[in-house]
Amino acid sequence: MVEVTVTPQSSLADRPVQIRVRGLSPSQLVTLRAWLKDEQGECFQSRAFFRADGAGEVDPGLHAALGGSYSGVWPMGLFWFLQPDTLFRRLVKRDVAGSPFRVRLEVFDGLCLGADPREQPLASCEAERWYMGPGVQRVPIREGSVRGALFLPP
Repeated sequence: MVEVTVTPQSSLADRPVQIRVRGLSPSQLVTLRAWLKDEQGECFQSRAFFRADGAGEVDPGLHAALGGSYSGVWPMGLFWFLQPDTLFRRLVKRDVAGSPFRVRLEVFDGLCLGADPREQPLASCEAERWYMGPGVQRVPIREGSVRGALFLPP
């Protein structure tokens, strides 16, 4: 049975995570896809193609992506190379305190180039990416023409 995991499942957005796929056939070609919807409902996604190792596993931190949104060994590549479905959109988190970005990770058999709704993933999981840690206080700053926010640790 194929399984994709992200460890830790919930983390701050600037912290690395480990993505792992297990249960594949040795040398199986797969597509790993990450996607999320921002606060306006815009979809951002990335994908990378991998060949499973002899144990039937894929780890983007150890195995090189053969193509897709990036190539080479990038442990956080699926998160760093998220691109909007609509041109000229930027991934911006407005509500930094109230909710995380929920990134869906999916693994598909073979090369999966599009978002065909009939294509079923072999496995999937979800990662939460928070922008503010527990106990952090956000203080809005307005001084003259300066606007910003001060984040105070607990």
